[in-house]
Amino acid sequence: MNDNDPKIKKIVTAADGLSLGISIVVAVLIGVAIGLGLKRLTGAGWTLWIGVLIGLGAALRNIQIAYKKQKASLDELARDPRYNKRRYDDEDDED
Repeated sequence: MNDNDPKIKKIVTAADGLSLGISIVVAVLIGVAIGLGLKRLTGAGWTLWIGVLIGLGAALRNIQIAYKKQKASLDELARDPRYNKRRYDDEDDED
């Protein structure tokens, strides 16, 4: 089963990258569906916009969560000693 781990990891990484775009679209569509349901339930046309705003808010929240996850990953990479080598000495720096 260890032979399949790299293949599965590549698939999961690719799916994680696609999931942000998909989640944005799904959040807006669910918000529109909520708005249409409210419009049908109440008969007021402006309730559709409540659903749209809910969907956009959920999409923005998904972007914020993905940003925080990516930032934490990059911060962890920055702390890795392999990538934290100094390229220049302060004494060699000329002004």
